[in-house]
Amino acid sequence: MLYDIKLVIHYDYATPAGGGRHLLRLLPAHLPGRQTVRSAALTITPAPAERNNFTDFFGNAVTELSLPPGHDKVEFIARAVVDRHSQVLPLDDVALADLPAVLAEERSIARDMPHHFLPPSSRIPPDAAITAFARAAVAGQDRLMAMTEALGRALHTTLTFDPTATTVDTPPSEAFANRTGVCQDFAQIMIAGLRGMGVPAGYVSGYLRTLPPPGQPRLEGADAMHAWVRVWAGPRAGWIDYDPTNACFAGEDHVTVAHGRDYGDVAPVAGVLRIAGGQSSSQAVDMVAI
Repeated sequence: MLYDIKLVIHYDYATPAGGGRHLLRLLPAHLPGRQTVRSAALTITPAPAERNNFTDFFGNAVTELSLPPGHDKVEFIARAVVDRHSQVLPLDDVALADLPAVLAEERSIARDMPHHFLPPSSRIPPDAAITAFARAAVAGQDRLMAMTEALGRALHTTLTFDPTATTVDTPPSEAFANRTGVCQDFAQIMIAGLRGMGVPAGYVSGYLRTLPPPGQPRLEGADAMHAWVRVWAGPRAGWIDYDPTNACFAGEDHVTVAHGRDYGDVAPVAGVLRIAGGQSSSQAVDMVAI
């Protein structure tokens, strides 16, 4: 599926900012066999005083920038044309009982190796309640892909999607205790459950195409930045993506931007800002099949 993607993020500041430094992870990733980026561009207003592009440890494309003092508005516009390839789920995943021995044979510590995604991370600490829920959800399943799907469906049934219930800094334990959250919370809770059972799992940020109700027109800007989970299912199966918010394996409607251990590794916009007043922001995404 070929997509034309446009993201617009706009910030308004109550008082002019004294300056700011930001890291942006907004452009789709080029992933051989999964998605091909045909073109991509990132426009920043006002023009940065400094701008640099680099690749982080996990292979994500990052734009680093410094904004001049005195600005009261900032706008980031990401444009990309991406070919998202269809995929067939592998049939050679490993069993949970065999996973420790399989992991012991993986000696590399390259950026995509499972060892980085098994220990707790800064935003996803161990949680006994989430682990207990995960073990109950996968009871009767012994292979990693079936366990992934069982846990994802259980979370989809148990959690309520509520964009007002959490913030970007809400811990997974709190979101799980309240049984509410957004895609970030669904993903980080699922990662905590998988890691609690000894399964390597990571966080994925990207774009999701949404379809209007039957008979309704498509609304401009109604698509979304999204988050889901990647699970290491063994050396042959590799990494498998699952979307617990929508209870499905990630497919042609999911376009990856970045992946890491948790949200902190892949935040679309991060950094520091020197400002005396408040701010407001808006975001709109268009993901049009062409």
